[in-house]
Amino acid sequence: MRVVGLTGGIASGKTTVSDAFAALGIPIIDTDRIARELTEPDQPAFHDIVRYFRADSLNPDGTLDRAWLRRHIFSDDTARHLLEVILHPPIYAAVDQRLQALRLQAQAPYVVVVIPLLAEHPEYLELLDRVLVVDVPEAVQRERLMARDGSDAQQIEQILAAQASRTQRLSLADDVIDNQTDPAAITRRVAELDQQYRQPG
Repeated sequence: MRVVGLTGGIASGKTTVSDAFAALGIPIIDTDRIARELTEPDQPAFHDIVRYFRADSLNPDGTLDRAWLRRHIFSDDTARHLLEVILHPPIYAAVDQRLQALRLQAQAPYVVVVIPLLAEHPEYLELLDRVLVVDVPEAVQRERLMARDGSDAQQIEQILAAQASRTQRLSLADDVIDNQTDPAAITRRVAELDQQYRQPG
């Protein structure tokens, strides 16, 4: 079973692409979703986060205030690195376990693993057979972040500075999807890649 790593910068359209693969019946393992599962109140990572970030990281109902945490880690390099130390080992372990389970089922020709921070965490490469990069210029990322999240210019620059560069991501790519085009073009490109990934070898 071939393992395709899907990555791209923030607001590049990774979810659009992974949804297109899912619509073709391909299993998707999303590290962002795993991170969300690991930070629910009954999980060890949740307690580690609260231990460091204190009550500021919590909503009134005792759940993690993800919006506050996101703003905080992009303005504080030390906090961001600590959060990665807390989360990435269990995320990696969960990805590995889910891949093993899919191999045992032997029902899928390939699987897509969505790893937004692949360039920042190259240890994931050992799990992958190919890397697919969803690519857009930084100017497009800025526009989408402002429209999607209402982020101001300073927040956007902090987010982009904290992530790998476009060049670093593209250096890992076996395949690229240019996501400046219309949705129909993305669907066609995903269909092409689907046929390619289904081929043995």
